[in-house]
Amino acid sequence: MNPIVYHIASGQAFFTGVALVILAALLSLREQRMPRRLMVLSFLLGVIAVAVSSTPLPWWLYGMAGLLTLVWLVLLFRRRGHRSAAFLLIAVWLVALLLEVPYHLTPGVKPVASRSLTVIGDSVTAGLGDKESETWPRILERLHGVSVQDLSHVGDTVAAARKQVAATEIDSPLVLLEIGGNDILGSTTTAQFEANLDGLLSELTSPGRQLVMLELPLPPFYHEFGRIQRELARKHGVKLVPKRVFLSIIAGGDATLDSIHLSQAGHQNMAEFVWQILGPAYSSE
Repeated sequence: MNPIVYHIASGQAFFTGVALVILAALLSLREQRMPRRLMVLSFLLGVIAVAVSSTPLPWWLYGMAGLLTLVWLVLLFRRRGHRSAAFLLIAVWLVALLLEVPYHLTPGVKPVASRSLTVIGDSVTAGLGDKESETWPRILERLHGVSVQDLSHVGDTVAAARKQVAATEIDSPLVLLEIGGNDILGSTTTAQFEANLDGLLSELTSPGRQLVMLELPLPPFYHEFGRIQRELARKHGVKLVPKRVFLSIIAGGDATLDSIHLSQAGHQNMAEFVWQILGPAYSSE
């Protein structure tokens, strides 16, 4: 995978962008000509990096940061009062960093009562129908003795997964969701995505059951899909796995067949990563 694409889709571009904006604010406190030129370059690159990262922070925070940035630029142009604005700008972007950091930490799971797992996914999990390949749910089952109920299907959207879950009996105390990529790449509107994901998570929520969901890597300017996924994860108590986890798997040169769908080596890597996250739930049995 192209390093720039990885940097953007993983959400790391947000941290780079914020760092550059803060650097620009710090440089604006100096009067030398060269720092001013560096300030302009740093600011422009920072704003672009934040924008394309599709980081779904609350809109009120983006609005506040945008307003303070505008005030800072106006005062800087007038060469008066910009120092106070620069410090306020730095403060609000530091708040943004603090709000975003938790979404880049791998969640923990609690011990479960039975050695079973339900997986809901699309073709990333189901594979492309090659009978000779072994998908990562099957690898988990073989290597770790976990009974896996695999409800993944090629081409599934959240709506399709919701229908399948409604018609299927699920007893597993742990459910992993790898779903939503086809909604982003397809014609699903954000309103449809929100309604279907809310319905899917409502169907799955049950006392004593833990839900774990892979956060969706987002193309530039697809903030709303990420915002919906995060808000519904909070609403239903779902643990979100940072999008960098999946991207780190497909970034390998031999991990995919077409930059998205996993090769046999990719399925093996995916099984290892998933077990690192879910394995502690079964370790006490």
